[in-house]
Amino acid sequence: MKGSLVNAEIAEPYAQAMMSIAESHKITRLVEQDCKTVLQILKDSSELRAFISSPVIKDEDKKSVLNKILGKNTHQYFRNFVMLLIEKRRIALLEATCQRYIDLARKLTNTVLAKVTVTTEISEEQRSAISDKIKGLTGAESVEMEIGKDPDLIGGFIIKIGSQVFDASLRGQLRRISVSLSGTL
Repeated sequence: MKGSLVNAEIAEPYAQAMMSIAESHKITRLVEQDCKTVLQILKDSSELRAFISSPVIKDEDKKSVLNKILGKNTHQYFRNFVMLLIEKRRIALLEATCQRYIDLARKLTNTVLAKVTVTTEISEEQRSAISDKIKGLTGAESVEMEIGKDPDLIGGFIIKIGSQVFDASLRGQLRRISVSLSGTL
């Protein structure tokens, strides 16, 4: 945990620099999407994470591989930024930098990330209703939702926004009833 905090602190100025460049060229959303793409690729490939973090692999090899992976699907400024991280021997901070950039972009657009846990698939109407509820609770202009499934909830849902948890599940209600009953005995 401490290592990730240190990485986040070191990545902060890099993320802010990337944000500054993106804002000046009016490409904040494009770079945010590029960051999300890179995070997904790194999440899916532990081999790639190990490759780019390895101190024994030459910078030229890292550049070649990342250029092929990023290809034409990412903005040139973003690719240049990734190459700069390699040159500065900070490529191990790519994940933390991308995550911090996304956080900065959310703050800029007053967007919150809500992790929603449900029992089964939800419809667009339900998704919209949950989004509206989150906007009302947080005052955010928009909501990004990460939806996960947990059949043990029995019914309902749980919303986690930062450190706040809103438990509207049947399992949570049963737990609260159990605690309340055990307190009266």
